[in-house]
Amino acid sequence: MADHLNTGTSALDYIRTRMEKARGRFGAPPEQVELVAVSKTFDAEAIRPFLQAGQRVFGENRVQEAQGKWPELRTEFDGVELHLIGPLQSNKAREAVALFDIIESVDRDKLAGVLAAEMERAGRKVPCFVQVNIGGEPQKAGISVSETVDFVRRCRTVHGLEIVGLMCIPPDGQPAGPYFAQMAELAKTAGVEKLSMGMSGDFETAIAMGATHVRVGSALFGRRPASV
Repeated sequence: MADHLNTGTSALDYIRTRMEKARGRFGAPPEQVELVAVSKTFDAEAIRPFLQAGQRVFGENRVQEAQGKWPELRTEFDGVELHLIGPLQSNKAREAVALFDIIESVDRDKLAGVLAAEMERAGRKVPCFVQVNIGGEPQKAGISVSETVDFVRRCRTVHGLEIVGLMCIPPDGQPAGPYFAQMAELAKTAGVEKLSMGMSGDFETAIAMGATHVRVGSALFGRRPASV
């Protein structure tokens, strides 16, 4: 267990140091950048050392997978903040509202309406990010760039959701910087303060462009199975 704890502490220290250096180097506007440790596909035993090392914000892609490990971990560790960062099906909205503290993947009116109804039913207000398909890729989830501002407005005024930020995954194999810069401008136009962007390979660039949340998985936990 001690070796696992040392591994978790070392990985966290390494990523946090790089984050702070990026903030210092680029003079990014956010005073603080939140590290979202992406624990998808990893079990409780792999996650526990990071919790023991003080990490409290985690991201999961699938509702069912998260249900299988986080209730137990939350009985052991206080102060966990769990983000849903993967696509959400409307029929999983009730479970998502019950389990997650932040939902980062709101991308269509039907889902927004269902989430609002489930929050009302549960008496629980869960802050949300709107996921933007910043590269216009047909295989990826997210609202189009051209529809983002109006969609944020509808989520707030029609559905009553608390939209606090935007989230994106830029196209693979292309420089991420221009997409992150576009997201920063889009956030200003939409009137949101938070930006969830940047992963293990590009989080420093995202910080330079104003990210308030970076989602880091493999640089903390190691490589996932190829089939995942």
